[in-house]
Amino acid sequence: MDARIQIVAILAAAALILVLLELVRRRRLLERYALLWLFSALVLLGLAVWRGLLEDVASVLGVAYPPNALFLIAFGFVLALLLHFSLAVSRLSDQSKVLAQRLALLEERLGRVGSRPPESESAAERELETSVRD
Repeated sequence: MDARIQIVAILAAAALILVLLELVRRRRLLERYALLWLFSALVLLGLAVWRGLLEDVASVLGVAYPPNALFLIAFGFVLALLLHFSLAVSRLSDQSKVLAQRLALLEERLGRVGSRPPESESAAERELETSVRD
């Protein structure tokens, strides 16, 4: 692997790790999602730093040029992350639908309670109010 390509790959993976850590620090990225991204970035960093491992992986995958294997692995991680996020979005969509249905039911019940005519006051309550005023 050419030294310039290796340096660019190392810098890109290191920059990704730093960005991820900053996003977690600012609480813009949840830890459970950050773990997936950090694992991916660390694998890419390890492959970029360790030349021999990348060449071995490339030969196992049948890729002639080792940097292409690095991009193939990165693409695989991106696909795995997209699947994970699609599952999360689907779950959140279902939860939002259930919450909207529950809210509609509660509003309907509240509307029924608010439209009832006020119940007549009991004689004891009127007597109590009269005694308090005197």
